[in-house]
Amino acid sequence: MYIKKLFFTLSILAIATFANAQVRSTDSTTNQPLNSASNILLGNTSKGIRLGAYAEIDYNQPLSSDTYEAGKLDVHRLVLFMGYSFSDRVQFVSEIEFEHVSEVYVEQAFINYKIREGLNLRAGLMLVPMGIINEYHEPTTYNGVERPNLEGQIVPTTWREMGVGFSGNFPEMSLRYQVYAFNGFNGYSDGAGNFRGKDAFRKGRQKGAESYMTSPNLSTKVDYYGIQGLKMGVSGYFGKSQSDMFKGLLKDDPEGNMNADSSRVDIAMLGFDARYQNQGFTARGMAVTSKNGNTAAYNGFTGNDLGSNLFGYYLEAGYDVLRLFKTRSRQQLNVFARYEEYDTHNKVAGDLARNLAYNRTDITIGAGYLIAPGAVLKADYQLFKNAAVGESNKKQLNFGIGIWF
Repeated sequence: MYIKKLFFTLSILAIATFANAQVRSTDSTTNQPLNSASNILLGNTSKGIRLGAYAEIDYNQPLSSDTYEAGKLDVHRLVLFMGYSFSDRVQFVSEIEFEHVSEVYVEQAFINYKIREGLNLRAGLMLVPMGIINEYHEPTTYNGVERPNLEGQIVPTTWREMGVGFSGNFPEMSLRYQVYAFNGFNGYSDGAGNFRGKDAFRKGRQKGAESYMTSPNLSTKVDYYGIQGLKMGVSGYFGKSQSDMFKGLLKDDPEGNMNADSSRVDIAMLGFDARYQNQGFTARGMAVTSKNGNTAAYNGFTGNDLGSNLFGYYLEAGYDVLRLFKTRSRQQLNVFARYEEYDTHNKVAGDLARNLAYNRTDITIGAGYLIAPGAVLKADYQLFKNAAVGESNKKQLNFGIGIWF
C-alpha cells in the first residue's frame, strides 16, 4: 500500500511538473546544447521538483555470410531524472540508471550553488566534461542506435566522478567554463590492475560507489558558442590513477612505495569537439588523445597491456530530409553517416608490442525518425574494421527506440 501511495504521489508531481514543460535540445539564449540537468540549471523550469527520464531499447544483429549469428535485444538503459530547484541560486540534480534491466547505478547527484553571475559552485557526483556524448547522451540528442565507440573506448562514457569545482558562463565572450577536482580512476585494487589495452580506463571507473582517492585529478573544459549554430569545446583531464596499495602504506617504506608507484598511471587527456546545426543540416566531430605515463612499470607489475598513448577521432554529418517537403510537422527524418578511427595502442612503452587489433575503424550509416520532440525510432548499419593482419571485417544491423522527457 505504501509503495502504491508513493507511486501515485510521484505521478501527480510528474504531471504537474511536465504540464508546461517542453523538451528542447538547444538553449535559445546561449546557443548551447541542453540535457536533462542543464534544463533545471539554466532556469528553464519552474522552481520546485522536476522529474524526467530517458531510455534506450536496442536490437543488435551481427551479420555474417559464413555463420549463424544471434541477435541481441536489450533494454540498454532507463535513466530516471530528479532535480529540485530550491531557489534561483541553489539546485540539486540526480539521475538513477538501470542498465540491461539488472544493473542499477547513480549517474549524477550534485548540488549547484550560484555564487554570482558567471560563477557556480558544484559538488557531488558529476559527469566529467570530456567530448560530446559524456555530457549529452539522451537518445534524441545524437544519431545512431549506439553511441560512437570512440566515446566508450577512450572516453569511457558514461564517465562520472566524485568532486567539487566551479562552472559558469561569460555571455559577452560567448564562453562557458568548467573546472573540477575529481577522485580519479581506480587503476589497481584487490591485487589486480584495472586498465587494459582494449578499452584503456573503462574498468577503472569508480562511479561514485565508495570511491577512494590518494591524490585528486583536474578536469576542465571551455566551450565557445558565439557563432549561431556552432559550438566548439576544448577539454582536459590530468592526474594520476588511484591504487589501494597506498591504503595504510608507511611513508618510510621504500620498497612498498616503489611497488605502489608501479600500480599507478599518469594521465594527461586532451579533447576537442565541435557541433554545427543549420536548418536541416547537422555535423559534429571530436578528437581525443591521452598520454599515459608509467605504463611500462604498470604493465610489468600487473601483467596488463595498457597503451602509453591513445588517439582517436570521428566525423559525422546528417540531414533532415523532411525539410525537402517543406512540411510544418515537428517530426524529423535525419539520415546520417559517421566515420571514426580510434587506437588504444597508438603508442606503447617498454617491451610491450602494439596490438594492431586495437587500431579500429568504424563506419555507421543510418537514420533516425523523430516522431515527436522526445521520441525517436532509429536504424543503422555498421562496419567494423581493425588493422590486425588476417582479421575479417564485422558487420552489424541495429534498430532502436529512444525517448527523453
